[in-house]
Amino acid sequence: MMTRSDQRFLVGLIGAGIGTSMSPPLHELEADRQGLRYYYHLIDLQHRGQTVGELLGAARRLGFRGLNITHPAKQEVLEYLDTLSPEAAEVGAVNTVVFEPGRAVGHNTDRYGFAAGLARALPEVSFGHVVQLGAGGAGAAVASALAAAGVRRLTLADPDGERAHRLAGAMAVHPSMTVEIIVPGEVPGRLATADGLVNATPIGMEGHPGVPIAPEHLHPGLWVADVIYRPLETELIRAARDRGLRVADGGGMVVSQAAASFRLFTGREPDERRMLADFARLAASGPRHRSPRGPDADRESARP
Repeated sequence: MMTRSDQRFLVGLIGAGIGTSMSPPLHELEADRQGLRYYYHLIDLQHRGQTVGELLGAARRLGFRGLNITHPAKQEVLEYLDTLSPEAAEVGAVNTVVFEPGRAVGHNTDRYGFAAGLARALPEVSFGHVVQLGAGGAGAAVASALAAAGVRRLTLADPDGERAHRLAGAMAVHPSMTVEIIVPGEVPGRLATADGLVNATPIGMEGHPGVPIAPEHLHPGLWVADVIYRPLETELIRAARDRGLRVADGGGMVVSQAAASFRLFTGREPDERRMLADFARLAASGPRHRSPRGPDADRESARP
């Protein structure tokens, strides 16, 4: 049996509507296997009157090792950090904050998470032309991952044109990929000749029901990926599967980004295969996920 370490890790997640997040059990199960004292807390913006900056400051004072950041705060958090890792600086979004002596460092593990999940789910697909919906925090990481995967043409659609142009500018560091910005109404026309579609919007997640593109526009030969994992089978993923298309749900991304965050928080190497098995079991258990430490461990018990 693994000997329990005297090291203690207090970490958490800041976001909105995160009550069914799988992050606590994913992190805590891996920590238990490694013999770590590890506590993961949910800090839901829907139930608090504090700003993201105030929550970061309070967590730091309470001795948190770090925090994951999710929708809608991945870009808002930037102004409260002391420095950014290279990947976070490139995409302009942070999903992991590590508190080091005298400074708060922002990282982005979403880029790695999406790339790893996509490679596992959709090996050997064509990356000639991809249509991406959404240019927010998750979208920035996705675009960078697609560039690294070899996408030659990225068509980017977001209701916020200014945000889309900012992301396109950031992708200029990848000269092998051209970026075209369109309004959402132009998506069906571009999709007709695309190899892949990625949904990097919140549409389809818990609290944001719906489908980001009408299913009739999903043509044979198209592959479809979604960054959402709550629910794991979004309406978009279901529609694509019903049409016989190859799909990548958000499960692979959430596991790999969690593994990368765990590495940053602890300095320990996680076993992604074990974490994928944990995820599969948790996903099969239903919408309410429990930590290995009992029914109360997922509650917002840390109150910075």
